[in-house]
Amino acid sequence: MILILDFGSQYTQLIARRVRELNVYSEVKPCTTDPRSVDLRGVRGIVLSGGPASVTADDAPDFNSQWLSTGLPTLGICYGMQLMAHHFGGALGRGAAREYGPSTITIERSEGIFAPWKSGESLSVWMSHGDHVERLPEGFVGLASSGGAPIAAMQHSSKPLAALQFHPEVVHTPQGKEILRGFVYGMAGCKPDWTPGNFIDQSVKRISSEVGPTAQAICALSGGVDSTVAAVLVSRALGARLHCIFVDNGLLRKGEGESVMKRLRGLDLNVELVDARARFLGELKGVTDPEKKRKIIGRVFIEVFEEKAKALKGITHLVQGTLYPDVIESVSVRGPSATIKTHHNVGGLPERLNFRLIEPFRELFKDEVRALGRELDMPQEILQRQPFPGPGLAVRVLGEVTPERVRTLQDADSIFLEEIRSEGLYAGLWQSFAVLLPVRSVGVMGDGRTYDEAIALRAVHSEDGMTADWAFLPEALLRRVSNRIVNEVKGINRVVLDISSKPPATIEWE
Repeated sequence: MILILDFGSQYTQLIARRVRELNVYSEVKPCTTDPRSVDLRGVRGIVLSGGPASVTADDAPDFNSQWLSTGLPTLGICYGMQLMAHHFGGALGRGAAREYGPSTITIERSEGIFAPWKSGESLSVWMSHGDHVERLPEGFVGLASSGGAPIAAMQHSSKPLAALQFHPEVVHTPQGKEILRGFVYGMAGCKPDWTPGNFIDQSVKRISSEVGPTAQAICALSGGVDSTVAAVLVSRALGARLHCIFVDNGLLRKGEGESVMKRLRGLDLNVELVDARARFLGELKGVTDPEKKRKIIGRVFIEVFEEKAKALKGITHLVQGTLYPDVIESVSVRGPSATIKTHHNVGGLPERLNFRLIEPFRELFKDEVRALGRELDMPQEILQRQPFPGPGLAVRVLGEVTPERVRTLQDADSIFLEEIRSEGLYAGLWQSFAVLLPVRSVGVMGDGRTYDEAIALRAVHSEDGMTADWAFLPEALLRRVSNRIVNEVKGINRVVLDISSKPPATIEWE
């Protein structure tokens, strides 16, 4: 595998994603990890990630320099390059050479990880740095340069050490995957043998061993891609000892409870529907703070599961479809990465959780889970389902969540999705949904004056949810959606379009 040390970059998980796209397993650990605590026998290469700090600053993250003495092929990216240069005696500079965004590098040497390109050839890359390497360390040679970074890439002349000032892991570096291929296959000598089939086999064995021959598990099923694929995978290990619970919390999309149960029963899962609509909406009465909403929903979910577990007897484990982006954005567990949101499973779990967790996808991305679902012969209808937030419509009903406001949003959202599907756009969008705003505005309907609420439409393109661009929807589609919502949804007299990307916005409004 390739081991990635996280120095706090929000792109760290994308490095892991790109390596896995090469069918090589990758694992991310905090940069503070002691190399003596890691079994390096299966590690073929190390990547030092980017990060927001300066290598020589007082607040630079702790790092055991023994990682640079393992003899393993090592690739430094951005901060990782500066760290490598500083460690081996190079000089760093900062100030005028800052680069943020698209840039162009010129290949100086056609060798090492740049062997596929000719000297003098230019590549488009994505830069994000304030510091830069000003003088090469002894034994290193420059491989590429840019207008803001005379040393945009370097490699040791005799040791398996290389570094890049730019980010090859982001889509804005078109040849980035090929550069990583040169490190993973070339320098590190990895073989492309990490596949969905192998992952399933290993996961089934691991789960069977962890849970044991008699213990039982309960699965938090939402009907979404992550939890459903997780349930199908875990059921291969536990069979009928896996009890799937689908909770209707009153915050689902229109008609979703019935449709989800129909799909789940078609997968031969041991599944039970719990109608907790009144309970959730009652707990949310009068609450407007987004964080409080999330915490309440997370708490009530766990209470429902604990009650079901007691009724079932012998439940010791809880299965969740937590993904790596949920982890990295919810809790800074892999290094000094910034906490962005807490509305995923991870942030909503109370400390008093009485189950041991089974999270088979905790280190995976959404597209990898979909690939596993295809390997498990699951229907495309499930695998192509757009992501839906853990708290449901509670984070799309801005302000207080009431049964009436939820119904209003359900009706508007249903119209939007119906029109998106009729245009054949649903599968090509990462997410498309409506948001009910706590804003009233004046309108005119017929001969009367109205003072009603507004709906915002949101549609984005993304590969993994970490970054997203707003989708350019056809004008005719938007006209139909706006007209239908205002005419068919009582209490709405205005429809607006959200054209914000992530960053600076997030995909969800709360």
